[in-house]
Amino acid sequence: MQVSVREVKPEHVTLCAPLEPNINHRDTVFGGSAAAVAVLAAWSLVHTRLVDAALPGRLVIQRNTMSFAAPITGAFTARSSFADDGQWQAFVRMLSRRGKARITVWCDLFFRGEEAGHFEGDFVALGA
Repeated sequence: MQVSVREVKPEHVTLCAPLEPNINHRDTVFGGSAAAVAVLAAWSLVHTRLVDAALPGRLVIQRNTMSFAAPITGAFTARSSFADDGQWQAFVRMLSRRGKARITVWCDLFFRGEEAGHFEGDFVALGA
C-alpha cells in the first residue's frame, strides 16, 4: 500500500498513500485500500497517545463505518481525530480502573484538498 506518515500530533495523525499500489479496475483507489489507510490512521492516533501516556496493552478495532464522497484518482491523505475532544480523559480513567476502555475515532480522506471519504470507528484498549 506504500503508506507513509505525514504528521503525528496528539490531536491527529495524517497518513498518505499513492494511487498506484491501491488502484482498482476503474483507475481509482480501491475502497478497501482507502478504508485500510483510514483504520491505520485512526489506530495510530490512539496507539501513539497510549504510548505517550505509558499505558501498555493491546488496541483493537471493534466496529467501523466508511463512506465515500468522491472517487480518488491519485495520492490521498487520511487524517484521524477523536470524535469528541473530551473523551480521552474518560478513556484513560476507564482503562486504568477496569483494564479495558473504548474510544471513537474519526478519519477523513482527502484528495486534492477535498474531502473524499469519512471513517468512524470504535477502538478498544485492553490493559496489559
